[in-house]
Amino acid sequence: MKALNGIRVLDLTTLLPGPLATLILAEAGADVVKIEAPAGEDMRRFPPMRGDRSALFSMLNRGKRSIALDLKSEHGHASLDALVRAADVLVEQFRPGVLDRLGFDAETLEALNPRLIVCSITGYGQDGPKRDTPGHDLNYMAESGLLSVSPGAPESPTVPPALVADIAGGSFPAVINILLALRQRDLTGKGCRLDIAMTDALFTLAFWGIAGLDATGKPPRPGGELLSGGSPRYRLYRAADGGLVAVGALEQKFWLRFCALIGLEQTLVDDRDVAATTAGVARMIAQRPAAEWVSVFEGEDCCANVVRDLEQAMADPHFAGRGLFSRRLSIAGEDAGMALPVPVATGLRGADDAVRETPVAPELPDAPLTRWPERSNEG
Repeated sequence: MKALNGIRVLDLTTLLPGPLATLILAEAGADVVKIEAPAGEDMRRFPPMRGDRSALFSMLNRGKRSIALDLKSEHGHASLDALVRAADVLVEQFRPGVLDRLGFDAETLEALNPRLIVCSITGYGQDGPKRDTPGHDLNYMAESGLLSVSPGAPESPTVPPALVADIAGGSFPAVINILLALRQRDLTGKGCRLDIAMTDALFTLAFWGIAGLDATGKPPRPGGELLSGGSPRYRLYRAADGGLVAVGALEQKFWLRFCALIGLEQTLVDDRDVAATTAGVARMIAQRPAAEWVSVFEGEDCCANVVRDLEQAMADPHFAGRGLFSRRLSIAGEDAGMALPVPVATGLRGADDAVRETPVAPELPDAPLTRWPERSNEG
């Protein structure tokens, strides 16, 4: 028995934030019905492709059922009415006001189903001057101030490696609040409306910068503070072969061990002269290739390691052993896996059910688009 068995979720979302949120709910046992435009969600055609399937779409929408509805039509409206009456949660990702204009405003939804939990995911929320401003992950990070702390070198600004606003600002808060709302409904018998603004959660991620601003009156600067590269104890250093060494030796015991391992001269261990110590550490790291530093740091309490690429990280027996990639999805005859933040202890990564392959009628026009392939626990 999974935690969300018996819970039905209507997924009116596209791209990443909403689909990932509903995927997590599906993994926890919820019956997720994905509602798409008549031609199917655009992401079905997003590269990279594996055969005739988008790998991105397949990963994010495994285990869900699908229905194609034109919500502007009388038939589509009536169909969604019926689905809403039987649902527990509705997740939507339209711009503010769009659901209302489609005839599903808060009052209508409550009349159809007073126990319904409606979760709206947008960039800036349902109200405020920016509510109608379009954007994507990079825009939200820029607007929230988070991007200013780590933009990369001035001559070559760096795009962040993760879709932080979409996932940490959208998917995860949506799941957390939906679960809280389900618990609240257990107590009150009533549903509610959840307003998830991706930019809101980015300020949570910048808590250390906000604390510094409050204490000193100065905003965090790239390379200026403890966690933004302003300390030799928390930086990236270039090895002899161009590889990177990540150092996070903040505590004194880790710092002392790190300094001893790299052979840093004793006069630089006291890092009150930040520039001198940083330069000294950089000189020592640059004397050996990354592979040698791997063996130096292995098994040592020094909070230092070598930066891996994604393929190397996924091949690590530690992560494989924790079951992160044990959920396998066959796409065009090949396996693909997606790691989700579902604790092993809950059993939610245990024996897997076959993917629901039967769409809710009416089917999408192209039958292969409506069917998710079977998956197993083979990793």
